[in-house]
Amino acid sequence: MSLLSPHAPTDRSRDVSQPLDRLNPDETLKAESRQLRGTISDGLAAELTRAVPGNDIKLMKFHGLYQQDDRDIRDERRRQKLEPAYTFMARIRLPGGVCSPSQWLKLDELARAYGGDTLRLTTRQTFQLHRVQKQNLRPAMQGLREVLLDTRAACGDDARGVMCSVNPRLSAIHAEVFALAKRTSDHRVPQSGAYEEIWYGEEREGTGDGPQEPFYGRTYMPRKFKIGFVVPPSNDIDVYSQDLGFIAIVEDGKLQGFNVAIGGGMGRTDQAPKTYPRLADLVGFIDVEHLQETVDAVMGVQRDYGDRLDRARARFKYTIDDKGLDWIKGEIEARLGFALQPARPFAFTTNGDPNGWTRGDDGCWHHTLFIQNGRVSNFPGRALMDGLRAIAQTHTGTFRITPNQNLIISDVSEAAKPAIEAVMREHGLGAADRISGLRLNSMACVALPTCGLAMAESERYLPDLVTKIEALLELHGLEDEPITIRMTGCPNGCARPYIAEIALTGRAPGKYNLYLGGGFHGQRLNKMVLENVGEAAILDHLARVIADFAANRTSGEHFGDFAIRAGHAAEVKEGRHFND
Repeated sequence: MSLLSPHAPTDRSRDVSQPLDRLNPDETLKAESRQLRGTISDGLAAELTRAVPGNDIKLMKFHGLYQQDDRDIRDERRRQKLEPAYTFMARIRLPGGVCSPSQWLKLDELARAYGGDTLRLTTRQTFQLHRVQKQNLRPAMQGLREVLLDTRAACGDDARGVMCSVNPRLSAIHAEVFALAKRTSDHRVPQSGAYEEIWYGEEREGTGDGPQEPFYGRTYMPRKFKIGFVVPPSNDIDVYSQDLGFIAIVEDGKLQGFNVAIGGGMGRTDQAPKTYPRLADLVGFIDVEHLQETVDAVMGVQRDYGDRLDRARARFKYTIDDKGLDWIKGEIEARLGFALQPARPFAFTTNGDPNGWTRGDDGCWHHTLFIQNGRVSNFPGRALMDGLRAIAQTHTGTFRITPNQNLIISDVSEAAKPAIEAVMREHGLGAADRISGLRLNSMACVALPTCGLAMAESERYLPDLVTKIEALLELHGLEDEPITIRMTGCPNGCARPYIAEIALTGRAPGKYNLYLGGGFHGQRLNKMVLENVGEAAILDHLARVIADFAANRTSGEHFGDFAIRAGHAAEVKEGRHFND
């Protein structure tokens, strides 16, 4: 019997009827999990460990949870023959990054009670609670439920949190596209009743394992599948990094439909040339009414043809490269029952956020607050967490998390604006005009001490490195120049580094690969120029490139474009592998 969905076609390029033990072990785990139940409940009840034993930690990712430990004290606990200091990260499902004040207040409450007095805004427009103890997982999940939030499908081999552009100036269009993004998220959430049973204590339906998975089947997707909606001219979601991207086409102030882009992905593994970042390919245009069936067709192709033998090659980008773009497009169209229309013209100019106050076409005000690396906490002289709680207590609009880890206090009336400004001043939440262009366009993943994959620092180190690069820019009067810089603690690419103008990915403690030449609005991959080097070599190299940029750039030329033109990074073919 096939492991795959009953919708899977039979003309495979591989044998999907082979025994479970010949597929990737994760496929066996999913197939035998009783639709994501496993023995998670037993693991939560195990009192002699802070962890959830066995392979259930993999199933818990489908529930939005990662088991982690404090790596700052891991060696010391090992010397003392103690169990690692296990805790959990909970990621919220928040399509489009839109959050109500009541939801913000509940998240603030849960963060203070269970998450170490901090919230993390992610690069996919949602929240993460870190350092949650095992015994506090159910209370945290039930607290989220009180404000209609959950963590379902925030991780795992499914459709991850759906992204959506945040452009306050285009309020009406944003609202329409956001509604479609949310509908898409709700449409592709797993249907298993395991979540309600484990976290809410609800009774199982019927005599089996509850509702079945009409789309995902027993083994769900081969790997995670990322979807995003973008509204030009801003490419804030980095649409070319998505497995499936929808580019809104607006004519005469009305949403006409979407250009469809497929096959983006940032992850790679060092010293493994079969893995690579890839930009999505534009394959056509659809009218709005065909949106959900297009989602199903594209995801269905990856569900049925994605690699379930080699997990390192299981993302959609590899399926496209293995089968060929024309073949994949043909299969999508066959499932749709019609041909995609030719892609329509559009243009991107940036992937950054508007800073400070902007006024939307609906007359409301929106304030973008710079949140360095997405970390919401109380810092010396900047009581960010307290200030945002105070705003949420009186705010009648919404909060919007941007794909760049910033926060927009949105839908503010003219009358309410002075009160919000007063709270911001009281808590030291100053204007972004005192922050350099480099820092405003910086982004880092969490990395150490909680991420088990991190090989080097990221969130804790990037602010200090940016300060040192700022000094190089100031020497040439470039402190206000917008330059994208992104850092990750490993090559997996959670902060989308491979499309930044400057990027660093961790290789070992204090050692990074340095990349240059990404496109300013996310349209081109960058190129590795230094491998496995420390801070001194990074700053020395950047000092020379910045000096050349200051002396020889053309009018309006971006840093990444100059790096390519001047030979500081070898030219990269758009839409292809970084190592072509």
